Amino acid sequence: MEQDLPGGARLIVGVDESPASRWALAWAIGAARLHRMALVAVHVSRAPVHPFPEALPVQHAVRAGEEARCAEVITAAFEDVAGGVPDDLTTAAIGRVGDPGYHLVDLAGEGDLLVLGRGRRGLFSRIFLPSTSMYCARHARTTVVIVQQPAAPDDPELSGDRGRRSWGRRHP
Repeated sequence: MEQDLPGGARLIVGVDESPASRWALAWAIGAARLHRMALVAVHVSRAPVHPFPEALPVQHAVRAGEEARCAEVITAAFEDVAGGVPDDLTTAAIGRVGDPGYHLVDLAGEGDLLVLGRGRRGLFSRIFLPSTSMYCARHARTTVVIVQQPAAPDDPELSGDRGRRSWGRRHP
């Protein structure tokens, strides 16, 4: 699934199944409308890729299946956020297989705006999965906007109990 990229300044947004990605896509749609930029939605699958795909016949089928799945993920994200692909924007959908950070940085050139979502991650995922947003912030040749996923209303960070420890509370 590879579409021709629109010319001029583009707003490139990384899309996956996470809630943070949905917030980033919503922000990107609004910014694309405001600044009259083309919107490019990109989903990169982390499926294992052989360095020489022609060496393994099954690798071509895996890549084709993952690229088809990329189209489904992007379509579902637009449905969740905007009820479908906005008609008033020039849009493109790009699906790739490999490392998300590398492909996003590769697509974003000078004058583009790269938008990524950043959700809350547990210890396990922080140790074993690299942060795509941090990779892009360090290596991109363009402006990077990282949209933080809002905290839930019952989150202690919003309730004012952030600085207190549970064992130090006084109870009447």
